[in-house]
Amino acid sequence: MFESMIKYQAQMWQSIGETFVMVGISVSAALLLGLPLGTLLFFCRKGQLYENKYLSLILNSIVNIVRSFPFLLLVVALIPLTRMIVGTAIGTIAATVPLSIVAIVYYSRLVEQSLLEVPKGTIDAALSMGASKLSLTFKFLYVEARSGLVLGLTTSTISFISFSTVMGVVGGGGVGDFAIRYGYQRFETEVMIYAILVMIVLVQFVQFAGGSLSRLLDKR
Repeated sequence: MFESMIKYQAQMWQSIGETFVMVGISVSAALLLGLPLGTLLFFCRKGQLYENKYLSLILNSIVNIVRSFPFLLLVVALIPLTRMIVGTAIGTIAATVPLSIVAIVYYSRLVEQSLLEVPKGTIDAALSMGASKLSLTFKFLYVEARSGLVLGLTTSTISFISFSTVMGVVGGGGVGDFAIRYGYQRFETEVMIYAILVMIVLVQFVQFAGGSLSRLLDKR
C-alpha cells in the first residue's frame, strides 16, 4: 500500500482538494440558505409565530421530495439546471450544484428540529421583553439552539462527504472518483483501501471537531 501511496500521491492530493471544494461549497450553501429555510419552516409551523399552513405545506413538500430523491438520480435529473447555472454539467464546480441543493434541504430539516427543542418559554420571554423578530431569531433561538445547530451541521457535512464520492458520474472528481478510476477499474485493491482510509480520516476529523464544538457550546 505504501508504494501505491507514493505512486498516486499527486492524484490523491488533487482528489482531496476536489472533495474539499465540493463539500466546502455545499456546507456554505447549507449555512447561507439552509439555515434561513429551516428557520422559516420552524416559524411557519402550527402554533408558531408566523403560522402559515399553506406556506408550511409547500416548503415541507419541497424539502421532503428532494430528501427522498435518490441522490444519484437527482444528480442526473439536475444536469440541465447545472448546465444553466455554471455553463457545464461536467467538473468539480458543476458537481457542487446538486450537492448544494441537497445540502440546503438536508440541513434545513435539522435546523427546524434543533429550533423545536428550544423551550417555548424562551420565545415567550423574549417577546415579553419587546424583542423584535430579528432579535428573537439571532439573540434567543440561535443562541439556545447553537449546540444542536453545530451538531446538525456536523452530521450534514459527513453526509456531504459521502455524497461527494459519487460525483464521478458527472466528472466531479474527488476521493470516491479516485478510488474508482485508480483502484476499482485498474484492479488495484490497495489503492481502494488507501482511498477508503483517507475518507475515514476525513469523516473522523469532522466528527471530532463538530462534536467537540457542540459540547463546548452546550450550556445546559
